[in-house]
Parts: sequence; structure tokens; C-alpha cells
Amino acid sequence: MRGKPSDVAFDATLRQAAPHQIRRAPRREDVALAIESQDLRQKVRMRRAANLILFVVDASWSMAAAERMIATKGAIMSLLIDAYQKRDRVSLVVFQKEEARVILPPTSSVDLAEGALKDIPVGGKTPLSAGLVLAHQVLIRERVKDREVMPLMIIVTDGAGNVSMSEMPPQEEALRVAAMIKKADLRTVVINTEHEAFDRGLAQELADNLGGPCYTLKQLRAEELYARVREEMRGFGGVARKDA
Repeated sequence: MRGKPSDVAFDATLRQAAPHQIRRAPRREDVALAIESQDLRQKVRMRRAANLILFVVDASWSMAAAERMIATKGAIMSLLIDAYQKRDRVSLVVFQKEEARVILPPTSSVDLAEGALKDIPVGGKTPLSAGLVLAHQVLIRERVKDREVMPLMIIVTDGAGNVSMSEMPPQEEALRVAAMIKKADLRTVVINTEHEAFDRGLAQELADNLGGPCYTLKQLRAEELYARVREEMRGFGGVARKDA
């Protein structure tokens, strides 16, 4: 151990010193237990790594637009209630018309979320690429702030983009951005909102390029979405960091 121990682990120190007592006894008759500097052990505290769950939601016009937002809002509030005594945070990016916006910056505040999620407009085109780019920026920025953060991106979409940020066709551009996110080693999950009878496979293709799973929920409700996110969070394996 280098330097002076700031928080001695007495049980570990005693265990380390115990085998040497017979040898040390002749030299240390004045003490009941001879402890030397090399025996000292310092407490190592484990703290739980924080999850950051970023929802990326298609708010463009469709029959399911309102349903997507209601389910996502409910899942966010449930996760924040879970995170009351944890370090977990939740964030929301929506994309519609010509752009993507951060509706809810990363937070663990229920009050802040309630205010931010109150009125979210839906309708317009589907700038899928813009949503993915903004989500990537949010998570990379948070990972720079805290290298121990465990980000999880939940993308709620049918995978059909129709607005580009460049001259590239919208769908090709979105898949290029997805590959960039995969390269950044960001964990992703796609929740496919396409009706099963009309599924073109676009959400699955997006998930394949992201390197994550694609799920179609039986019912796109807050409880179902919340349960799926919790299941994915358990897949992180409870990673923690050590604080000496």
C-alpha cells in the first residue's frame, strides 16, 4: 500500500498479521498483537454504476404517434420513481417534421420530467437520422462527463425515415448513422412500432446496423415498455466501480 491508509480495514489487517505472530512475538513482547505497516489493508468501497436511459421517439405523424408518446411518458415516470434512491437518470429525444429535439435532458428529477413531458407535439415527417445523431451526441457528452455511466438508448420507431440531413437517401443515411452509433459502443434497443401485418422489416434493419435487439411489444403501453427497459438494464450485469 502506497502512502498512509485513509480508511483501515481492521478485519483484513488482522487476518494479514495473524500468521506472523509467532515470529514477531520475541521482538514485540509489549503488545498482544504485532501489526506492521505491510499488514495494513485499506477499505475498498463499491458503488453502483449509474444507468442513463435515453428514449429516442418518433413523434412524426402516424396513427400510433400519440400512442408512442403516452407509452414513453409513462415508462419514463416509472423509471424515475425507481431511481429515487439510485443514481439512474432518464432522458428523451423526439424527432418530427425536420428536426430532433432534446425534450428532457438527463435527469433523475420526477418534477422536472413532469414539466418537460406535459405537452409534446406530434405530426409531420420523420427525420430518423437527425434523431439518431442527436441521441448519439447526448450519450457521448454524458460519457465524457462520467466514464462510469452506463448508457442505454431505447429507440421507439417503425424505422422508416423520410427526411435526410444530407443529399443521401433518408433510409441509407439513417443506417449510416446507426453504424456510427454501433462503432461508439453504445448499447441500443429498437422497439418496433410497425403493425405486424404491415411490417416492412425496417426497424429490424435499423437494429441490425445498431448492433442491438429489436422487439415488437404485444401492446405499446407504458407498463410493457417499462418492463422491457428494466429487463435490458438487468442485462448490464450490475457493474460497479471501486472507490479506494
